[in-house]
Amino acid sequence: MAGPLSGIRIIEFAGIGPGPYCAMMLADHGAEVIRIDRPGSQLDPRDPLSRNRTSIALNMKDPEALQIAKDLCKGAHGIIEGYRPGVMERLGLGPDVLLADNPKLVYGRMTGWGQYGPYAPYAGHDINYISLSGVLHTVGIGGQKPVPPVNYVGDFGGGGMMLAFGMVSALLHAAQSGQGQVIDCAMTDGSALLAGMTWGFRNMGRWQDAPGVNMLDGGAHFYDSYTCKDGKFISIGSIEPQFYALLREKTGLSDDPAFDAQHDISKWGELKTRLTELFATKTRDEWCEIMEMTDICFAPILSLDEAPKHPHNIERKTFVDVGGSVQPAPAPRYSATVNDTPRPAPVVGADSDALLASLGYDSDKIAALRGNKAVA
Repeated sequence: MAGPLSGIRIIEFAGIGPGPYCAMMLADHGAEVIRIDRPGSQLDPRDPLSRNRTSIALNMKDPEALQIAKDLCKGAHGIIEGYRPGVMERLGLGPDVLLADNPKLVYGRMTGWGQYGPYAPYAGHDINYISLSGVLHTVGIGGQKPVPPVNYVGDFGGGGMMLAFGMVSALLHAAQSGQGQVIDCAMTDGSALLAGMTWGFRNMGRWQDAPGVNMLDGGAHFYDSYTCKDGKFISIGSIEPQFYALLREKTGLSDDPAFDAQHDISKWGELKTRLTELFATKTRDEWCEIMEMTDICFAPILSLDEAPKHPHNIERKTFVDVGGSVQPAPAPRYSATVNDTPRPAPVVGADSDALLASLGYDSDKIAALRGNKAVA
């Protein structure tokens, strides 16, 4: 794959969610990512998280397969693993072993709770990690229970993307210093960091510690989603005074003194009710005709089916066709290194022979490894 990470080799120990997302990010931007899969497992070619990889299938209970994994790591710039703390050590693939063989190796570890701490040995999911970090408490409608923001915040924003940033940072350090290191990426830590601005607001007395009552969490009438006449939705984010003035102009509220109290929190509920009634008088398309291509800070809320068909996304090629399925395109964009169109996820083990040959294994040895089922 073309991209700014071309020439970087990453070994990915197969997992789910944030680990593969990190590997996708690195592969999308040019890194060669070799995925160590389990024999008999399958990858769906429609899944973006598994794209742009090569795959070798190893039975990690077999000593010869473990040696192959070590050999792959000896020639790599970095590895990604998402097992519970201690699993890689029990396999004989812990940081001490792999960095002894390859001192410049960047060893990326992706977990929910981190490598240590009271919760570290136990299972969890995105919803649990963002609960402990305080993030889930901030998402929801005032007076109601918190609403899980799918698994975007823990798994992907605070997990996979945070690890991708850590990998690139440590790879730069290794290139400059010759020193590899271990990255302890925990979704509790990462999701907490994503809420940095919220913590800043709270420290300055500008954020109430309750959901749905603040400016950016749906408490304000000028920063929220609204239902239209046809049951579809729009979003408004008219924070700055000039944008708020334009919102009032386009909605016919410029001369209504009630809306002068933009930042009077005690008036937000009343003004939101007024806007709710107003936006319900026209369809989403009618509001688009009035508000699109202005500085109101407006957008229609599109479904997953609609988003790839919107003219803005079409022009920017925000979505691409990968093997007949619609997927988000690699991001961000570069001026000097243009990313390739992604390749679909590989067949598990499809590259086993080629990768073994690149390590110096001859055809007889490869056949023997397949015969004893160390390699599939």
